[in-house]
Amino acid sequence: MTDKVLSTPPHVEPVVFTRDMLDWLPWLEPMAEQDLTARHMAGLVDAARAKSAYFRLLVRDPEVLEHRTKTDKDIFYNPEAGLPRAERELAAAATSRFNGCIYCASVHARFAATYSKRVEDVDRLLDKGVDTDLDARWNAIVAASVALTSTPITFGPEHVDALRKVGLDEASIVDVINAASFFNWANRLMLSLGEPAAPEKA
Repeated sequence: MTDKVLSTPPHVEPVVFTRDMLDWLPWLEPMAEQDLTARHMAGLVDAARAKSAYFRLLVRDPEVLEHRTKTDKDIFYNPEAGLPRAERELAAAATSRFNGCIYCASVHARFAATYSKRVEDVDRLLDKGVDTDLDARWNAIVAASVALTSTPITFGPEHVDALRKVGLDEASIVDVINAASFFNWANRLMLSLGEPAAPEKA
């Protein structure tokens, strides 16, 4: 059976990067929430994700989604050593900004701003792009993330050296690489399955 291609309902598609909360509309039919089995719920990892059309679409393959979600959580939520959460989110936001994924950029820019308290810097990244000057440490994280995103082979010793120069240890450098690499893949998946939408005003 082929997947049903959906016509998205009338909506306003955002055309600028923002920290606002956005909706996401799928182009393929997600599973209905009432059809989710125990295996599907295990694949979601978080039961709350059953409310998300995106995850109900991915949960058609619950085994893959379960591995994907556990990887995501380990990269961004594992507090044992490594990069502060704000800068893991910065790497994901920079990757999403470079890839043009407005939805993912909104999520991770919001987290980066919340955890770092550097709202103006995060907004400047969204408004001006990945070449904007933030500070030496954030510039190095953004540059490494963009190199991995653009063409992974362009990421090299010079990026590692720049990260070390601004104070990142080995575990922190691995966190930059993981956050950027994961969201380079995640952006492309999300961009191929649907589109962002501005939430309806009350």
